[in-house]
Amino acid sequence: MTTIAGERAPDWSREQWQVRARSWVDAQLSQAGLRVTGPVQPRERPWSLVWRVPADGGPVWFKANNPGTVHEAVLIAALAGLAPERVLTPIAVDPARGWSLLPDGGESLRDVLGRDPDLAHWERALPGYATLQLASAPRADELIALGVPDHRPEALAGLLAELLDDRESLRIGDEDGLSPETYERLRAELPAYAERCRRLTDIGIPATVQHDDLHDGNVFAGPDGYRYFDWGDASVAHPFGTLLVTLRSVQYATELSADDARLARVRDAYLEAWTDRYDRRTLVEAADLAVSLGAVSRSLSWRRALDTADPARAEYAEAVPGWLAELVKSDAA
Repeated sequence: MTTIAGERAPDWSREQWQVRARSWVDAQLSQAGLRVTGPVQPRERPWSLVWRVPADGGPVWFKANNPGTVHEAVLIAALAGLAPERVLTPIAVDPARGWSLLPDGGESLRDVLGRDPDLAHWERALPGYATLQLASAPRADELIALGVPDHRPEALAGLLAELLDDRESLRIGDEDGLSPETYERLRAELPAYAERCRRLTDIGIPATVQHDDLHDGNVFAGPDGYRYFDWGDASVAHPFGTLLVTLRSVQYATELSADDARLARVRDAYLEAWTDRYDRRTLVEAADLAVSLGAVSRSLSWRRALDTADPARAEYAEAVPGWLAELVKSDAA
């Protein structure tokens, strides 16, 4: 397991930490003319702690990130400045501590799809996210300077090589890790992977913020339009890498085959935002490449999220080798 910048994850269960965090929440709400009206309701994961905080006018949400996902706080503040109609504007953020305080976003796209599973909801939701990415692209270097991970195509091959050296995270030979055979295949895959990265870079679509976990549970679908949240997995990357998780989540929820035309319509609704710059054939080629490369980004985001001493990390540890194995799974089929 690596250590992010030598930092140690906070112990969210300690009374001293909770008092300090609650004091910060109270102070930020007071500045906004609000007050806490009841006990907080916690939800803890190895990578973050979330409190639902009852307040005047409705609940607000406090989130504390571990060192591996600490960039989420500064990222949501930056996105609120770049595309305020596409994200929730935070009540407050503390970038150094990875704390954020957000208003309630209402019902999610998952709630909507639970009532009406028509994929047209996704076709309406994705163009706004693409608009957010286009608005953020000119600021990609600034986002990286703020601490958002750099997963641009030109960096991915080096990141894969570095990840393959982290044998502890890959759990080589363990029941829930990479088999030695898969590990050696991944080593052998490095040159071909680097070549695909170069092909994607050469197409020329600018890197931007990439959510990397955009499923229906991370999209608000309120009266003010679709808003996108939970940015702890995000990086600066090729925008189309988003489609790996998004299309897979849609496919899983609907039990569609991978080549179903309805999935292609969802993809095309997302790609539409780039059609004034690139022809559709080029966009589809770039999307296919970005999806084929994206397992490395997912493995890296899980490794960051699990960079903690919390024993609960063991429940999710298979995600790091599991995503990486996706790179060679299709060859084995």
